[in-house]
Amino acid sequence: MTQEEACHALGVRKQTLYAYVSRGRIEVRWDPEHASRKLYRGSDVAALRKKRDLGRAHKSIAASTMAWGEPIINTRISTIARGRLYYRGHDAIELASRATLEDVARCLWETDAAPVFPTFDDDVSVPEGAPPRARVYASIALASAQPRASGAPDAAQLNEEAARLVGRFASAFVKPADIGRFGDSGALHARLARAWRCEAQADLLRRALALLADQELTTSAFAARVAASTGASLGSCMLAGLAAFAGPLHGDAALRVQALLANVREMGVVAAVERWLKENGPLPGFGHELYPQGDPRAADLLAAFDAPDEVRALIEHVHVSRGLAPTIDIALTALAGYCRLPEDAVFALFAIGRSVGWMAHAIEQMTSGTLLRPRANYIGPAGATRIAGNPQES
Repeated sequence: MTQEEACHALGVRKQTLYAYVSRGRIEVRWDPEHASRKLYRGSDVAALRKKRDLGRAHKSIAASTMAWGEPIINTRISTIARGRLYYRGHDAIELASRATLEDVARCLWETDAAPVFPTFDDDVSVPEGAPPRARVYASIALASAQPRASGAPDAAQLNEEAARLVGRFASAFVKPADIGRFGDSGALHARLARAWRCEAQADLLRRALALLADQELTTSAFAARVAASTGASLGSCMLAGLAAFAGPLHGDAALRVQALLANVREMGVVAAVERWLKENGPLPGFGHELYPQGDPRAADLLAAFDAPDEVRALIEHVHVSRGLAPTIDIALTALAGYCRLPEDAVFALFAIGRSVGWMAHAIEQMTSGTLLRPRANYIGPAGATRIAGNPQES
């Protein structure tokens, strides 16, 4: 935005705009087309305007924190700044160009050496005909039943337990018949590639897992932290994270992306997009609240392989017609098609990578020793209502 546009959007004078810039609230750059003119980052201006419009009333601020609003938890794990994702100060995109998930876990867990994720061949029984991920829930539920040791948590022990849980989690996503191919040696991405019979694309799996490990305070990371704050075991924290992750607005978003792509193959990209917008609302896999200029994880992953034709056509059309960039959900769905991954592998890949972040958040919350217990703003009927049959309670 030009200086005039930024001042108009914020309703401030130039001096106030300069103050925002000096405090690091708005990024400014020289205009490449006009040597004497500066441009102000539109997303920064929009964020400031949104905060101002909410007002400073206590209830307004409190309500805004629950939906992409003001930060509510201190963390040293990851952050998003200027449209980039950082793991403990390291650019996640740059790190993913070379790091394994084990390397990222070492960074996020702050361990001296990269952890080893062991293989587990759990003999868990699930009802016949149950969905594939039922075995995953059953396996982690067994681990969550182990109570947490009393006393102050030991960081080294927590890190060892976290590594075992991630290994158990990843193992449960592999079909029992393929556990032998999965093996118990080598980096996790290579073992998954063997189990999924896509060894030639193992490095793509490595990159994806590294990109997916964490993303600030997602709903699933928050769920894991809430469980950790009560003194629950790390297994319970992973189960809490998985439960929140499984919703279609989070980790299972790929199902909606796959449905949209099926429509594209059936009727063409233009008709499919218009039909989806008319019948279902916003397009899945496009536009991210925290990345106004586009999801850098998606851009990085999509640049590493040739996405299927229908994916590239969809991305181009949505960019031209709606001005929206793809999110990581589009990139993962395209990767699954390119690598011919098995059913539910998109969810598995996303969840396995993110489990490292859940463990980082759970450990950080445990060691803080604080309970997460927000208050609710009651908006129900005034006055107390007696419960029938018990006049002592209300």
